[in-house]
Amino acid sequence: MSATADHAEERTNLAARLGFEPGQVVQELGYDDDVDQELRESIEAVIGQDLVDEDYDDVADAVVLWFRDEDGDLTDALVDAIGLIEDGGVVWLLTPKTGRDGYVEPSDISEAAQTSGLSQTKSVSAGKDWTGGRLVTPKAAKTKR
Repeated sequence: MSATADHAEERTNLAARLGFEPGQVVQELGYDDDVDQELRESIEAVIGQDLVDEDYDDVADAVVLWFRDEDGDLTDALVDAIGLIEDGGVVWLLTPKTGRDGYVEPSDISEAAQTSGLSQTKSVSAGKDWTGGRLVTPKAAKTKR
């Protein structure tokens, strides 16, 4: 493998571990200048296209939601995200890690996910400053087992 291919493999590794697949439409919500650009690029490398933004007017296979404590009501944001995905789609909730500006308490995430009808199935470190939580509808959670 060439050095370039090795580098590309490193960049796509996290996105592939998160379950993103070629050809998926991934909608990104909550984008700001503090997001992890490397993670964004790795997702785009895996899916083979750009992430779509909040103006996208069709259903997506997955949603990447960057959310900070000051961004408003997390339950509302999750309910909005659910309405944008296919049945069985996944919402990746990305929040700042402990000690970072905008940190969201895990209990707040759990409560908002439960209230919006989602189940958290996985938590990952999603870059230097971000933690990711994989949220699915209960129906999708059952079919993945």
